[in-house]
Amino acid sequence: MTIELFGQPYTFKTQSEIPWAKEVADYLVKEVNRVEGVQSGTMSNTNKITVMISAALNIAKDCLETKRDHQALVDELSKRSKGWISRLDRCTTQVDTHPDDKLPAGL
Repeated sequence: MTIELFGQPYTFKTQSEIPWAKEVADYLVKEVNRVEGVQSGTMSNTNKITVMISAALNIAKDCLETKRDHQALVDELSKRSKGWISRLDRCTTQVDTHPDDKLPAGL
């Protein structure tokens, strides 16, 4: 797989499927270009390493935010599931112990 950064091609081997690897590489290139555009107005000669570190930090931040949001969603779903399971258990217990709910003989 080849990507272009700072006008220079870089070739990498990938163990991922090509479409997935391309999506990852495109995300990196997009973030590098975004950082480069933001920093070009503040620095006359932006260092490539600075741009790459900034892009890496932004991507890491996005990753950690997504991880945090995912965990919050998992926690919320777990909490709601436990509530529904508790309600269902109470309903089942009430049906099992209610004296008027006798099953016909032979069932």
